[in-house]
Amino acid sequence: MTGGMPILIGAGLVYAILFFCRCLSGWGDKSRFEGKESGIGIAQTTGGRQVQADIAQTWTNRAGTMAVIADGIGSANTGTVCAQIAADTILDRFEPYQELNDPVYFFRSAFLEASRRIQRTVGERRGGASAGAVFLSRGWLYYAVAGDVRIAILRGGEIIPLSKGQTVDVLAAQAYEDGKISKQDTLWSMEEKRVWNYLGQDGFREVEICQQPILLKRGDKVLLASKGIFEELSWSEIEDILIDTASLQELAKRMVSAADQKNNPQRENGSVILLQRLEA
Repeated sequence: MTGGMPILIGAGLVYAILFFCRCLSGWGDKSRFEGKESGIGIAQTTGGRQVQADIAQTWTNRAGTMAVIADGIGSANTGTVCAQIAADTILDRFEPYQELNDPVYFFRSAFLEASRRIQRTVGERRGGASAGAVFLSRGWLYYAVAGDVRIAILRGGEIIPLSKGQTVDVLAAQAYEDGKISKQDTLWSMEEKRVWNYLGQDGFREVEICQQPILLKRGDKVLLASKGIFEELSWSEIEDILIDTASLQELAKRMVSAADQKNNPQRENGSVILLQRLEA
């Protein structure tokens, strides 16, 4: 165990350098968006934590736009390293695509690869990441989630949650619907929000995937958010922010500010990515 820390620190430095190089390459490439275009907004907060272990990034190429939020799990810089590995794996695999004909297969293989990379990097140390990814192409939305990241759309002034997340309460509710556990056992589990599946976990399981794509309407806003946002803000509060006609970058900042104003000392890192279909 004593030899693991220098290795992990070294890995953290390597991923920091790679992230810096990715940003540099994006400055001269208009296919790279980080909240600079009207169709994308990104904002983050450390919440009540000392270290930011969330990674929120997007990449646009000829195939479409891929947006990823990775919420790191682990002490010190372990969570940050795991989140960066998760985001890099998904976006690096997506970057060369000219056409993505099978998003479901892409998500499954990319998430599995990310999980394996995290395991190889952290070794025996406890670490991992929840991750949520959205792919937009020609007005169609596809998404995947491992762990606890929320995805929703705002349509006609109403917020519509899409993802359920992979937490114990959601697992219990599904088991009850399938007739596997009693109603009483389900009720006992409904307050348990612990994540039961995440990238880097031994025995990593199937990700939550949108099996049928969703056709977005013009003006629909797509939301990805980590725990520091959706645990602090209710859906109605999020809805009230997103119905405004301000830029997506401004709306993302308002969501982060609203979460910070809750003044919860235990609040988690929070990240928001907003996307919008602008064309008809």
